[in-house]
Amino acid sequence: MLSVSAAACHSSIDALTRQADQWTGKLTERDEGVKHRGRKLSDSGAKARFYHAVSEAHLSRIIKVDLAEELFSYPIDDKAKRLAEMMDGKLLLVTNAEGLSAQNVIQRYKSLVDIERGFKVLKSEIEIGPVYHRLPERIRAHASICFMALILHRVMRSRLKAADAGYTPERALEQLQRIQHHRVRLNGGEPVAGVSTISTEQNEVLHALRIGKPAVPEQLALL
Repeated sequence: MLSVSAAACHSSIDALTRQADQWTGKLTERDEGVKHRGRKLSDSGAKARFYHAVSEAHLSRIIKVDLAEELFSYPIDDKAKRLAEMMDGKLLLVTNAEGLSAQNVIQRYKSLVDIERGFKVLKSEIEIGPVYHRLPERIRAHASICFMALILHRVMRSRLKAADAGYTPERALEQLQRIQHHRVRLNGGEPVAGVSTISTEQNEVLHALRIGKPAVPEQLALL
């Protein structure tokens, strides 16, 4: 049983061949001296119009229109048609990697979605902009930074999900970015260092990520 898309393909082929049959009939009648109203149809005009219609329907592999032929003709490639029916609703995966089973190939292909999501995270959420390098060691260093940033982002996502904290990595980073370290000196006295007060939300994020609070001698509660 053919799927809907295959049925649609058959419908398009039938509609195109019916139109071509009409034009062929007119061309035959014209050769026999029968006149029709409207613009006079020629073999070259019919070929051009039909070729355009077949190309628009993406059926040029099945319906063959030879523009170099003197007369208008449109043979159907039965082999290409059977192949299209056989491949309908299927995605063909081809790889040059040796030693992979069919299941491994499918798993590798499905992992592309995760890879593409990773690139999106790097560009939008982590906001690593493009940097143009020339030296190989700088290229490797930049790639390593991107890789480590993506790994940290995924670890955060995994831990937040496991803790059911209700935070996305982006919201968690927004909370953590508000934690500030200060070093204050008043009236020439000894400097006092500390971090801003950890809010309830920030504490929840740190707990979900299994990260301890910043360890400093003193916390400045007024900041």
